[in-house]
Amino acid sequence: MASNIKKPARVAVIGGGSFGTAIANIVAENGHDAWLWMRNAGRAEEINTRHTNSEYLPGYALSAHLRATLDLTEAVAGSDVVFMAVPSSSCREVAKQVAQCIDKDAMVVSLTKGIEPCGFRLMSEIIEEEMPAVRLGVLSGPNLAREIASRQLTGSVIASADDELCKHIQQLLHCSYFRVYDSPDRYGVELGGALKNIYAMMAGMGAALGLGQNTQAMLMTRALAEMSRFAVQLGANPLTFLGLAGVGDLIVTCMSPLSRNYRVGFALGEGKPLDDVLAGMDQVAEGINTLKLVRDKAAELNVYMPLANGLYEILYNHRSIADVVGDLMGSEQNIDVEFVLAGQA
Repeated sequence: MASNIKKPARVAVIGGGSFGTAIANIVAENGHDAWLWMRNAGRAEEINTRHTNSEYLPGYALSAHLRATLDLTEAVAGSDVVFMAVPSSSCREVAKQVAQCIDKDAMVVSLTKGIEPCGFRLMSEIIEEEMPAVRLGVLSGPNLAREIASRQLTGSVIASADDELCKHIQQLLHCSYFRVYDSPDRYGVELGGALKNIYAMMAGMGAALGLGQNTQAMLMTRALAEMSRFAVQLGANPLTFLGLAGVGDLIVTCMSPLSRNYRVGFALGEGKPLDDVLAGMDQVAEGINTLKLVRDKAAELNVYMPLANGLYEILYNHRSIADVVGDLMGSEQNIDVEFVLAGQA
């Protein structure tokens, strides 16, 4: 089905962090009416006058057509598409506010990779509860914001059961350096984006400890099997994890110091206390909260997740890394490839 995208479309991005700003900038550069909602007045003025966001994307020029505002209604009312890019802890609160001013036929796309503690809700599920009438999708993939801002070639995934929404977002964001693929597996795409943050912390920790490439390759491969095993029990398609939103996102966050979760793990591997590491972060590292939630959910579902359990033991029960690694290497030797469909496990 062909999209009936308007030229220019009116688009709101809710949340002026690094990824929200990068997506809003693509929209503006593509000739659409782009609004970026944020809470910080000084930062909004900087975007509107100097066309930079030095707090989150230092050194990168933004489109002069991108407009920042502190007024949520000004950003959202009349918008064809609303991208939600606030931290997971703020998603429900902000979604309630957006619901009061959004057009009933608007499309809403979640950019946030996290899980709400109460009820193990993904961000799109929260949005669906607070705005049941909107058309809903999720955008996820190996999308480091600074690389997008520097126009490095990047692929992402728009996931929705709404085929027209997928085509609309693909056209809205497509440019010479950003390509969007589609998927019907909204839950799997979103869950992959949340789960990989756990293993990015482990990879950062391993890098700080000087672990070799063999070790990191084993970590990422076993992490992928662990993510899929968990996701299948929650109804996701395991094949989703072989794409950009699964293995692609996992690779980039496990290899790049630009990843916040990788940096948290690296600092922990250097021996810094968790509270000190988090206090020094300028943005939320979603993996910290996700780790606790996934560990508890895996125990409830009886899903075997030795890597996630091991990291939990290190961070919260203060077990030594050497002891946890010893347990992992001495655990039961399972088969290599574990991608099975739900109901066949």
